[in-house]
Amino acid sequence: MAPTNLLLTSLLFLLHLTLLPKAFTIGINYGTIGNNLPPPKRVAQLLQSTLINKVKIYDTNPEILEAFSNTGIDLIVGVENTQVANISSTPSAAADWFTARVAPFIPATSVVAIAVGNEYLTAADSDKLDHNALVRAMQNLHAALVQRGLDRKIKVTTPHSMAVLASSFPPSASTFADMLLPTMTAIVGFLADTGGPFMVNAYPYFAYRDNPKTISLEYALLGNATGVPDPKGYTYNNMLDAQIDAIRSAIASLGFQNRSIKIVVSESGWPSKGDAGETAATPENAKTYNARLIQRAQSNKGTPMKPKESIEIFLFSLFNENKKPGGVSERNFGIFNSDGSKAYDVDLSCQFCSSDSQKTSGVGMNRGPTVWCVAKPHSDEKVMQGVVDFCCGPGGVDCRDIDENGDCYAPDKIHAHASYAMNAYYQMHGRNYWNCDFKGTGIVTFSDPSYGKCRYSGQ
Repeated sequence: MAPTNLLLTSLLFLLHLTLLPKAFTIGINYGTIGNNLPPPKRVAQLLQSTLINKVKIYDTNPEILEAFSNTGIDLIVGVENTQVANISSTPSAAADWFTARVAPFIPATSVVAIAVGNEYLTAADSDKLDHNALVRAMQNLHAALVQRGLDRKIKVTTPHSMAVLASSFPPSASTFADMLLPTMTAIVGFLADTGGPFMVNAYPYFAYRDNPKTISLEYALLGNATGVPDPKGYTYNNMLDAQIDAIRSAIASLGFQNRSIKIVVSESGWPSKGDAGETAATPENAKTYNARLIQRAQSNKGTPMKPKESIEIFLFSLFNENKKPGGVSERNFGIFNSDGSKAYDVDLSCQFCSSDSQKTSGVGMNRGPTVWCVAKPHSDEKVMQGVVDFCCGPGGVDCRDIDENGDCYAPDKIHAHASYAMNAYYQMHGRNYWNCDFKGTGIVTFSDPSYGKCRYSGQ
């Protein structure tokens, strides 16, 4: 390809990026308490055809971690409540946990956070759990990440239920439960110091189910146009925003109002089926809630207290889980059935996914325009050889196609071989601009560099 064409396509790519909407994150929780769920590899393929770009799991299932490698989807892994005490015991115990459970899968699998426990402080058996152990476990895992130089990439946090609050309304007056104040102060201080998010599992559904006479269904379904007033002048058009701001007020009440602490809705959803008394658990309401929740996440809007601070949201959940304990609704929060079909029709399509890849593979493989990474013309041949050596060695690229009998061996030119290796590395490691730098010798292009039998992987 001529240098002018490469320059033109690069400029077009940069122009396209400036025209894209502001980046947003829509995550989903992937629970596995079922005996009829599809294999993780199929799940990863399913999600690559959607707008979901983050997945939260509740353990470190190696099959799941492997399945999401080189997909471009970020993963939040979990420490089970039963493992918190061990990890809290010593820094070396936490380091050993990370070495065994997470380290073997990175960087191919993009792990961006570790969720220590799940609703640990308010779990059914929380009276038997050492609350201070949760704080120590978080500190120990963070120390292990610092030792590896991974603390900026991987954050440590813990998801809470709304039950950590003394009360959630009015939002402006919310505080944490008195018995949890020392622990919550330590946790919030840790998050403020390390840049980790405060995670909350927020479910308007349960609030409505338990108080149908005092809470409007539309308010719980994120659609009350009239609004509910707060004494300090805020107006809430949906319960989720009120729950988020209740957490915000509780954090401020601990004295952290001037610290930057990101709030993430780590779980929120609506069941499509419930027990006899759960009349609001219907496919129609689940569709309405989750469609509005997705719109809420895409809007990049904040809450009445912080209108410019966008909220990251994780849908709950990916699948109906037939072995989950509790009532019928607990097993029917899934957007998908176990066979991969939708439990109800919610649009998860990705506007910027490659239509070509959807046609050829049955699932859209990536989000964003179709781009490839190739070597800049006239780059120094010694540098190009170094690029090939790196990509085909430590970079993890399968370079058999540029071996003597491979489909991409001819032409036997170092720039051609480097282009193939660069592109494979770029696609493998998430298609970030820095993955096509190679000391200034790589460039992205919209033009497919494939030729003859030589096929360059792309989005």
